[in-house]
Amino acid sequence: MKLKRPYRALLATSALVGSLSLASFTDQGERFFEIAKNLDIYATLFKELNRYYVDEINPNRTIKMSIDAMLKSFDPYTVFYAEDDIEDYMTMTTGKYNGIGIVTGNRSGRITVMAIDEGTPAEKSGLRIGDEIVKVDGIELNKKGIDPGKLIKGQTGTLVKLTVKRYGSNKFEDISVTRDVVKMKNVTYYGMINDEVGYIDLKDFNTTAAKEVRQAFAELKEKGMKKLILDLRENPGGLLNMAVDICNIFLPKDSEIVSTKGKVEEWNKTYSGVKAAVDVDMPISVLTNSRSASAAEIVAGVIQDYDRGVLVGQRSYGKGLVQITRDLPYNTKLKVTTAKYYIPSGRCIQAIDYSHRNPDGSVGKLPDSLMTAFKTVRSGRTVYDGGGILPDVEVEKPTPAVVTQSLSGRLILFDYAIKYHFEHPTIKPAKEFSLSDAEYQDFVKWAATQTFDYTTQAEKDLNELEASAKKERYYDAVADQLKVLRTKLSHNKEADMMKFKDEIKTALEQEIVVHYYLQKGTREQSFAKDPEIQAALKLLGDMNRYNNILKGKK
Repeated sequence: MKLKRPYRALLATSALVGSLSLASFTDQGERFFEIAKNLDIYATLFKELNRYYVDEINPNRTIKMSIDAMLKSFDPYTVFYAEDDIEDYMTMTTGKYNGIGIVTGNRSGRITVMAIDEGTPAEKSGLRIGDEIVKVDGIELNKKGIDPGKLIKGQTGTLVKLTVKRYGSNKFEDISVTRDVVKMKNVTYYGMINDEVGYIDLKDFNTTAAKEVRQAFAELKEKGMKKLILDLRENPGGLLNMAVDICNIFLPKDSEIVSTKGKVEEWNKTYSGVKAAVDVDMPISVLTNSRSASAAEIVAGVIQDYDRGVLVGQRSYGKGLVQITRDLPYNTKLKVTTAKYYIPSGRCIQAIDYSHRNPDGSVGKLPDSLMTAFKTVRSGRTVYDGGGILPDVEVEKPTPAVVTQSLSGRLILFDYAIKYHFEHPTIKPAKEFSLSDAEYQDFVKWAATQTFDYTTQAEKDLNELEASAKKERYYDAVADQLKVLRTKLSHNKEADMMKFKDEIKTALEQEIVVHYYLQKGTREQSFAKDPEIQAALKLLGDMNRYNNILKGKK
C-alpha cells in the first residue's frame, strides 16, 4: 500500500534526521547546529501536517512510523519501544510476564492454541494444543481488532475464563485458568542421553540463564555425567552478562571472556570470570547452527578460543554487536547498538557491515576471502573473524524436501497430530515413540485429502524455461518435448510422501509427541535422529579425535 504524500514527506524528513550519522562534521558545534536545524524542520513539518492535512493524523502512529523508518537505516538491533510496547520489552529482557503460558495463532479467523509451556497455569488447567479459543471472559474473538493475547494476560492471581472448542466435539467447554507469573525458561530441557553424556538445551539469555545452566549442570553431574553436550542451536542471544557468567562455569576465575569497543570510550570494557569455575576439565561439545547469534556466539566462540570444547554443527549467525537500552520520555525506550564485542582470540565475528550499504540500501555479508585468521589461546589453532563462528566439526544441514516444508508450513502435520491425540489418549514415552508403517500410511491417505500443494524446484525451472522459449519464439519447436518433460516432472503428493517418508515421518513423530509431553518430549524423541546430537555423541565417544581437534590435529 502506498503512503499518501504527506506521510511520505514525514518519513523522508525522518530519514534526513537519520542520515546525519553518515555526515562527517569536524567541528562539534557544527554537528549540534545541524542536529538542531533538522529537528526544527521536522517538528515544524509535523505541526503543518497536523494543522492542514485533509484527514486527522494519529500522532502516536505517525511519529512511530517515522522513527522506525529512521532507525531502519542503521541496523535491525537499534529499536524504539513505544509505551504500548514496554510490556513486550520487559518480557524479552526478564523472561517473565503475567499470563497463563500459551502461544496462540490465528487460523482463518480461528484463534488456536499452538503451544503450551511446561509447568504453567495453562498446562495445569487441562488446555490442549489445538484447542480453539472462541471467547475470553465472554468476549468473542471472531471480531476484528480484538487482540486475544491482551485479553488473556492479566494480573497474577486473577481468573480468566476461556471458552474453547475441542477437536472431535461440537460443544463449547469453559476452562477457568488462574493467571500467574509465567517464567520463560532459558534451559528448555536437560537430561542424560546415555550413562555418561549429559545434555543441556539453552535457548535464551535472559536474567536467569546462568543460574539455570549452573543448576542443570550440577544435577547432571550428580546423575553421573562425565561429558556434556551444550545445545546453542536456535538461540538468538540476549544479555551479555549472562554469556559471561555461563562461560565462567567452564573457565577459571579471572579468565578474560569478552571485551566491548565502541564510540564512547568510557563504556569500553573487558569482562572476565568473577567466580570460581564449576568444571574446567569435563569434555564439552557445543552445538551451533545459523540461528545461533549474539550471546550464544560469545559462549560458543569463547569455548572455542580457549580450546575448552569442540563446536559441532553449522556456522553461526555472525552478530558481534552490543546493545544497551536508554530511557526516553513518557515511558519509552531506545535499544541502541553502541559497540562491537571481541572474544579472547581477538576476533569479532560480526558478519554484516551496516555502515556501508549497497546503492539500493541492502547490506551484504563479509566474503570469506576478507576474513582474518586468529589463533586460539591455548593450542594456537587457526580461527577466523567476520563471518560467525565456524564449527570444528561441520555437520551438513539437509534442506527438507519441498513436500515436507509444505506439510509443515501449511500445518498439515499439526492438524494430524491433533487428530492422532484425540484418537490415542496415551502413547509410549517420548524416547520410545515411533509411528508404525501402517500408521504412516494412514497419515498419507489423510494428508492427500487436505488442501496443500507446492511447486518443486524442477517445476519452477521448467516454467522459466518455457517462458524463455515463448519469449524467444522457440516454443513451437520444443512444445512437444516440454510437455513430455512436464509430465515426468509433475509431482504427485502421495508419491512424494512415500519418497520422503523418513524425514516426513520424523517430523510427524515430533509433532505428535509435543501434544503429549510438550517441549521435553520433543527433545527426548529427537535424540536418536538428530544429526548434530549424533555427531556430538560420536565425537565424545572417540576422545583421541576430540583431543586432536583441540590440539589443531584434525
